[in-house]
Amino acid sequence: MPRMAFLSIDIGNTRLKWSVYEAARPGAAVIAHGAEFLEHIERLADGPWAALAPPRSMLGCVVAGDAVRRRAEDQIEERFDCSARWVVSSVAEAGLTNGYDHPTRLGADRWVAMIGARHRMLSQGPARPMVVVMIGTAVTVDAVDASGRFLGGLILPGHGIMLRALETGTAGLHVPTGEVREFPTNTSDALTSGGTYAIAGAVERMVQHVRHHCQQEPACYMTGGAGWKMAPSMNGEFELVDSLIMDGLLVIAHERAKESLIN
Repeated sequence: MPRMAFLSIDIGNTRLKWSVYEAARPGAAVIAHGAEFLEHIERLADGPWAALAPPRSMLGCVVAGDAVRRRAEDQIEERFDCSARWVVSSVAEAGLTNGYDHPTRLGADRWVAMIGARHRMLSQGPARPMVVVMIGTAVTVDAVDASGRFLGGLILPGHGIMLRALETGTAGLHVPTGEVREFPTNTSDALTSGGTYAIAGAVERMVQHVRHHCQQEPACYMTGGAGWKMAPSMNGEFELVDSLIMDGLLVIAHERAKESLIN
């Protein structure tokens, strides 16, 4: 087993995702990866991580709260004796400028995903505006101009939250998940189609805003655990990238390492 160079961790609202890379740089080869539901974080040290060599460094982002973050840190320290480092959204990093009213309040996952998307976009061609969509427990739709300035974004409930809200607020509405249809003719399909098209409509509106504001067609990226479900229902071209947050963590780690050498 080669010595593990870099551990990246993404703690969302439902799962902890982790990847091990040969080096802390974009495009580094993956040595191992996995995911655990948040209620099973304590399995990591004696389970999936048991056979892994200690990392030279790690970097992660967390949106699930301090208690979950501390549980993850306990596993990292127990298995690897490694200092845990977490991304906090800032005024600027890795070529991205934060236009949020209060930059540190922007969700770290959104910030990291935009950094990963911008690096991917620049590796494919000249700078363009972007729309970055994350489909998970919640849905975020973020806009970035061609210079790398985060313009703003939308937050809306994911499919599961929408369905639970309807079940809670509507008497007798307890039906299984249906299919996405143009003209639903049963309640299950109507609920699934309604949630899907609500998300697709919000994304389409943001693409229109960016196109009008930047006078340029944006590059569009989608990520998140439920991204594959939404992809067939999207208007326009979207690149589905499962690893967008991990890509962003690699970019940030690499840029920070370069800055430390300069300083």
